[in-house]
This record gives sequence, C-alpha cells and structure tokens, in this order.
Amino acid sequence: MSGPRDLNGRPVSRTRWQRMTARLGRAGEEGLATDDPELVNIVGSLDDAVSSATLLSESAWEPEQQVVLRHLLVLPTTRVAEAVAVAGLDGYAAMDASDADRDWAATAPMFGGPAPAQSELVVLGRVQLIDAMHLSQERSRMASLGSRHGGVALGWQVWQRASSS
Repeated sequence: MSGPRDLNGRPVSRTRWQRMTARLGRAGEEGLATDDPELVNIVGSLDDAVSSATLLSESAWEPEQQVVLRHLLVLPTTRVAEAVAVAGLDGYAAMDASDADRDWAATAPMFGGPAPAQSELVVLGRVQLIDAMHLSQERSRMASLGSRHGGVALGWQVWQRASSS
C-alpha cells in the first residue's frame, strides 16, 4: 500500500499538481508500507479498558504522520482465512506475527497463559492516520471481528517511523 491514508484507512486522492510534483521528487510524501523496516512500536495495549486518548497522549506518536495500525487477534485456525478476508474489505492485511512480539500476546491476562489449542495469533495491519476516536473505533471493529469468528482481539499496536528530532 503506497500513498497517504485518511483516518478511516482509505487512500487519499491527490490533486493533479501533487501527483506531478511527486513524480519530480518535490513535495511528495513517501508512502508508508506495513513492512517498512524503519517502523518502531510507538504505543500499544492488551487492556480493553484503557483509553486510546490517554495512551496516545503519553506516547511519542506524531498525529500528522501516517502509522501502521496493527491488531493482534487469537482466532481458531479454521476461521483465520475467513476473518482475514473480512478484514481485507477494510484495507487490512495479515502480517507476520513474529514481529508482533508473540510472547507479549501469548501471555494475555484473559487466557492466564498461552493461547488456546487449535488457535493462532493473527496480526492484521493497515496504513492510516489515527486519532483517539478512530483508534477506538478500530479497536471495537477488531473486537467484533474476533468475536464473530470465535476468537478474541488481544490488543493493538501503533507503529510509526521514528521521529527525526
């Protein structure tokens, strides 16, 4: 996924002038990809009750910059493909779970230990701008997706390029 995304994760249309200047290497914003090696985990949580606004305000999050919003879900193995397909309708894609810190997710308090048998950790991510309200909406959307597919949303993570300052 290249190009800027809005608060709902949808591609932002560029004007003709923006497209032309981007081709010339001026005034163009370099697109962010979900697998960008420069991304760092800015903030995240496994706690359903924690306020998105509180965590974002206490983090190094830069509101004007695109982020990769990742959701960690534990789903029955037989329902993973279906859940990923449904999430794909909103621009989410399955990501490599190894860099989502498996130990962190696998020891979620709701399980009191490792994830249940015949289930797997699924990481869904997309590029977008965020604010506290839209982050809360996406958290709710993923909780619903997990529930509808027999699993749970463990938590979320916001990944952003490290600040240059």
